[in-house]
Amino acid sequence: MAKKLYVGGLPYSTTNDELKDHFAQAGEVASASIIMDRASGRSKGFGFVEMVNDNDAETAINMFDGKEFGGRNLTVSEARPMEERPAGGDRGGFNRNRRAY
Repeated sequence: MAKKLYVGGLPYSTTNDELKDHFAQAGEVASASIIMDRASGRSKGFGFVEMVNDNDAETAINMFDGKEFGGRNLTVSEARPMEERPAGGDRGGFNRNRRAY
């Protein structure tokens, strides 16, 4: 079963292919993606790598966590599941349509 890893501390110039190639040293990589800022289109400096099996994921964590990549030290750990976010709804702030009674 594939295991997703969080990879932090990436150089902002890193591409998805570079990330995938780097982690392929630890085993078979199913996918690699850098998280991009929607507004600027620039990397946020972190991403996710999905390793094909758990053993390769553990090897990747041991090989790369705290190690230098592109002049920066990586943080590599098992990714946490995404937290549930409320759909739509109240986002706070000022509502011009609200009447005072």
